[in-house]
Amino acid sequence: MLIFTAFTIGAVSISPAVALNVLAAHVGLPELGYSATSIERNILLNVRLPRVLLGVMAGGIMALTGVMMQAFFRNPLADPALIGVATGGALGAVTMIVLGSTLVGGFSQSMLGIMLPAAAFVGSLLASMVIFTLARQQGLVNVTTMLLCGIAVNAVAGAGIGVLSFMADDAQLRDITFWSLGSLGAASWGHVQAVMPAAAILVIALGFLAMPLNALLLGDAEASHLGFSVERLKVIVLLLTCFGAGAVVATCGVIGFIGLIAPHASRLLVGPDHRFVLPLSAIIGAILLIGADIIARTAVSPAELPIGVLTALIGGPVFLWLLRQANGSGQHANH
Repeated sequence: MLIFTAFTIGAVSISPAVALNVLAAHVGLPELGYSATSIERNILLNVRLPRVLLGVMAGGIMALTGVMMQAFFRNPLADPALIGVATGGALGAVTMIVLGSTLVGGFSQSMLGIMLPAAAFVGSLLASMVIFTLARQQGLVNVTTMLLCGIAVNAVAGAGIGVLSFMADDAQLRDITFWSLGSLGAASWGHVQAVMPAAAILVIALGFLAMPLNALLLGDAEASHLGFSVERLKVIVLLLTCFGAGAVVATCGVIGFIGLIAPHASRLLVGPDHRFVLPLSAIIGAILLIGADIIARTAVSPAELPIGVLTALIGGPVFLWLLRQANGSGQHANH
């Protein structure tokens, strides 16, 4: 229902009956008799449909990468954005925006659609490699060190984005603002096609990752005793997280906290078993992002709020509450 609502509201309101008729005709079903103007048809099929599809996939991807990061670090407060993976991806994308023609040589706008996700993926991968290397002590990941490394990587990446912003022209500055604040406003079928491989790979991985992630929560030694290759699993999780976060950042910019809230909500509903947490988190992440996008489009209509601002306003207090809950649990355990 929420997803269908996203088709009908916005700067131009379209009745649900007309929207349903256009969508039915688009997929080859019989039309329902409600005519749509050419403008309404164009808005629905070329603006809102790719925007909703991108939002569903991006929200699901961010939720799944959040689940994997939390299992990876065995910490419910871990998130690709909080530990610098998303910001590293943003730095990669901004580098391509400002310096792409210099680094790669003159390339067309169509090539930019290919190079941008690739640059974001490389940025996410480099950021995660730095964090993983520095946080690993005697073969174990130190959670406190990991979070501190994430803060440092976020700071360095933010400084890099600032330097590139100083070097950018007006058109590039508008693009950089988009990456920094996050938005689905520029969604197109090209963006949908760019994110679809990451979404498909993560969905396929659901069936293979649930049990290994459950084992990983028990600890590296226990997971190894159960027959899982811990180091290989961590590399796979790291690559999937970078691939997903890089694709989302490249198309939507930096949208934080979905990967933190959705997994936590899932665990409250179905418990810690990743066989249920993974699919439910993807659904909740998609719903959260579509809901935030609806608010972003309508709160200050006809203008739009950056969706990353909304998710931060919601996710920041939730993160503080989770941190308080974690501290409370730790104190209770000590007593």
